[in-house]
Amino acid sequence: MKIRVALRQAMLAVTLALGAPLMAQDGGVPPLSAYGELTAIEDMVLSPSGERIAMLGTFGGKRMLVVADRQMKNLGNFTIGDSKVRGFDFVTEDLLMVHSSATGRLGPGFTQDKFEFYQAFLFSIDGRKTDQVFGGKADLVKATFGYYGTRLIEGRPHAYFGALEMKQRIGSRLEYEFDHGRPALYEVDLVSNGARRIAPSPPEGKDRDWLVGSDGTVLATLDNDENSGAWTLTSRGNVIAKGQSKTGGAWLISIGRGGKSVIYGTLDDATDSVSWYEVPTDGSSAPAEVFADEDVARIYTDGETGELIGYRKQGSDLAPVFFEESRSTRAKKIRRAFAGLNSSLVDWTSDFDHVLVRTDGNGDSGSYFNVDLAALKADPVGWERPAVAAAHVGQISTVSYTAGDGLELDGILTLPPGRQASDLPLVMLPHGGPHSQDTEGFDWWAQAFASRGYAVFQPNFRGSTNRDEAFVQAGYGEWGRKMQTDLSDGLAALAAKGVIDPKRVCIVGASYGGYAALAGVTLQQDLYRCAVSVAGVSDVSLMSRIENRDGAKVRRRSLERQLGPKERYKEISPRGHAAKADAPILLIHGRNDTVVDYDQSRKMADALKDAGKPYEFVELKGEDHWLSLGETRLAMLKAAVAFVEKHNPPN
Repeated sequence: MKIRVALRQAMLAVTLALGAPLMAQDGGVPPLSAYGELTAIEDMVLSPSGERIAMLGTFGGKRMLVVADRQMKNLGNFTIGDSKVRGFDFVTEDLLMVHSSATGRLGPGFTQDKFEFYQAFLFSIDGRKTDQVFGGKADLVKATFGYYGTRLIEGRPHAYFGALEMKQRIGSRLEYEFDHGRPALYEVDLVSNGARRIAPSPPEGKDRDWLVGSDGTVLATLDNDENSGAWTLTSRGNVIAKGQSKTGGAWLISIGRGGKSVIYGTLDDATDSVSWYEVPTDGSSAPAEVFADEDVARIYTDGETGELIGYRKQGSDLAPVFFEESRSTRAKKIRRAFAGLNSSLVDWTSDFDHVLVRTDGNGDSGSYFNVDLAALKADPVGWERPAVAAAHVGQISTVSYTAGDGLELDGILTLPPGRQASDLPLVMLPHGGPHSQDTEGFDWWAQAFASRGYAVFQPNFRGSTNRDEAFVQAGYGEWGRKMQTDLSDGLAALAAKGVIDPKRVCIVGASYGGYAALAGVTLQQDLYRCAVSVAGVSDVSLMSRIENRDGAKVRRRSLERQLGPKERYKEISPRGHAAKADAPILLIHGRNDTVVDYDQSRKMADALKDAGKPYEFVELKGEDHWLSLGETRLAMLKAAVAFVEKHNPPN
């Protein structure tokens, strides 16, 4: 009890300290750049000792990776520019590893013309070392294809990556050319940047995955047949499990507690149910089901050993569950200290004495704290959107409602700051995925619309991950059907409560949400004044063909399981119903999108033009599916807000 009270008091002091930088910005409505640009702090991690913090963000107008001590003294920085950083971490106290990606073009003979290549770079804090993993290997593609963790071997850090091996060009000893796209497993000495193969690539038609043990050797190998779905799990050369799943195969999850078992997952073809199993690496007993009564959304593993140390349940409760009681107790204390906010544990030291916590929610546009549990102290170390003051954050709440078929649903409602929840114009904002979810946190897109006077509703329609696995599977085969009416049922519920004016609604979304936006004004009628689709799917048949271009039958069967019978794809594709569009449509798409093909928007634009329907089309040059670049992300937001304001004025 004393610890809890002391920690709450420490957090109260931090909250008061935060008032100065935030409230100094209070006044008029923040510009759209306050929401649409990349955040001032994008991410941060702790060093192994907890004495250093690495932060990715914009400092003095420059996007950099900065390393500081606990007193926030700058120890080193690296200019990042427009690089698409996907993650970074301390390898040692003095060495950082940064993962980034870049969109590259592929030559003739490949099944796709663009691919998102991932790379890993090493930076020493003193600036003396800057290396690219596989950068000096002529016989390897200068990219990584899967990251399998870092291990400390005889005092030296080693990392494990999938790598594509090149073959010698005929007639040349020095030149290499592409061979095949099946990665082998390589160990990289992170001090010397030397690399060696420790496991071969799979044969053609097989997909292979690995788990690396604490000693740096391959503990488990899983092979999936891409056509039959047959799979085999081996450890140290011995088969410890095998089976078949025509729609999902099997997948590795983690090393079990103690390092002497492997946890893997399978999909039952008959019931569509997912099960996890644990099996000893020595094969001394048969696989046993684990977490049978839990729907696990995320697992936590030990960074040094790869062993499972905890998990988070699927749903809106983000509280982690750790197997070590003291760690679980400390995590609960931290969450209680930040009660009322959406808080998450970003990083921590192995002893859990130092924890980085990120918060957002009502009155908080995104903040980072460095929590010292031994000293019962929490220091603010960064703000994501300092121009968005507490008073500018629209009120966020969860609204429960019932679908037309009786299914219980909910969604996140964001209200415009300073306005009563009565007769408001609405922006319907369904999430992407579709297997994802929205929670009571600060959403930059929702808050941007709210700042302009709109209520924003983000429905967790069937197929979302905010509930159990059965709720996810309730969305199978429901694209354009019940997944779509779940949105309009939410609209009706808000109208019945008097919160919104049902005659002043636009629908906006990205990826699957972009599909839902297009479907809302083509497959449905008389609901929305306008629709904005960002990187949305317009033709389900085209998406299916692109997804299945590698010919893998397991993937094709899995996609059909989620979408429903392919003979129905035409009737759920907005492109084929363009002539029925009953509201203006804005299409926005990044040219470098490798997830939803740019042609999805281009072909929808052509269909709308042929049908004589009002539309606009904005191309984001150089942008990918995730809106990774600050300039084009802001361009997207400005175009979307202007379009909604034109067709559905907030006043």
